[in-house]
Amino acid sequence: MNDDEPLVRWQWIADHAAELADYTGVHLRLGLLPVVFGLVISVPLGILCHRLRWLYPPVLTVANILYSIPSLALFMIFVRYTGLTEQTVMIPLTLYTLSVLVPNVVDGLASVPEPVRLAATAMGFGTVRRVVQVELPIAVPVVIAGVRVAAVSSISLVAVGQLIGQGGLGYYITRGLQLDFPTPIVTAMVLIMLLALTTDALLVLAQRLLTPWSRSKVTAA
Repeated sequence: MNDDEPLVRWQWIADHAAELADYTGVHLRLGLLPVVFGLVISVPLGILCHRLRWLYPPVLTVANILYSIPSLALFMIFVRYTGLTEQTVMIPLTLYTLSVLVPNVVDGLASVPEPVRLAATAMGFGTVRRVVQVELPIAVPVVIAGVRVAAVSSISLVAVGQLIGQGGLGYYITRGLQLDFPTPIVTAMVLIMLLALTTDALLVLAQRLLTPWSRSKVTAA
């Protein structure tokens, strides 16, 4: 890169707009599907940990150990079994979400006031019905707080997957480094940040829609 060369060439962005859109869609899929899978695993696991307190410490320890493993190392481990595919990126990212989502599910359920549980039981709610219709809705704000962290982290980590050819917008980062051309690097960074911010904003909106009683409290105040 020459000193007089602009940091961003807008014409390059215009010429590659369609390709950028395709890679953005791939990046979003690689980043958000692990969060969905992680939530599917974490909700029942968190409920189980909340009911069986002895189970929570070992589950949390395993989740934290998995989170401490560098992403590239996990990618290399799974390459042996899933090859250079999207699954090789999504499986480790799913495992990473557990260290955030499981504690938030447990904390969300713990935040449900005991009188509420007793009232639901007195109204004839069984255990499963009480958890699904009473406890989980009350736990939604805490759970979504964890989903927000997991989603932003997952979207940012997808780019590392480009080292095995499955990194979404990370392609432009490595390509720009190889060509000593900053425009694709800056473009990819900005798009990744926009994806993270947009996803976070949508999750905040989802929380407001799923917890209408919280808005009524604010209005009343």
